[in-house]
Amino acid sequence: MSPGPSLVLVLGGARSGKSEVAEAIAARPGDPVTYLATMSVGDDSDLAARVERHRARRAASWSTVEAGIDLPGRIRAATGTVLVDSLGPWVAAHDGTAPATEDLCAALSTRHTLTVVVSEEVGMGVHPASEAGRRFRDVLGEVNQAVAAVSDQVLLVVAGRVLPLSPG
Repeated sequence: MSPGPSLVLVLGGARSGKSEVAEAIAARPGDPVTYLATMSVGDDSDLAARVERHRARRAASWSTVEAGIDLPGRIRAATGTVLVDSLGPWVAAHDGTAPATEDLCAALSTRHTLTVVVSEEVGMGVHPASEAGRRFRDVLGEVNQAVAAVSDQVLLVVAGRVLPLSPG
């Protein structure tokens, strides 16, 4: 195992800089990186532009895998350093049903190389106006807590600043 933490959870709000922080952690020289993307762009041109900006920041040597709903399986199949960006779209892809949180945590816990997981911290924002929005916020909060519980290090990114969070 590499020195330092092997499972790092990076939390933050929209445009906080969380993905850039996670990319910097994952970009250790000499390690192959698998980027597990959870976002499905579809026909959204604004979202496509955001995704392209993310891609442009990453090293050309990184491999990108569209994780889809089977994120735990993709984590198990990946070798080397893994960067998961991010848990919010994975939770949203479950269409109101509970995601496989235990399976996700088991997959993350069995890795022996650096794994960096990005997730949205949605609990500090505006109270969602719809039941679906409230359910998403609550489920993602529960997933974040479960992943944090198995993580070696948890970081909160606010306005581009990194705050290490102490264990619960």
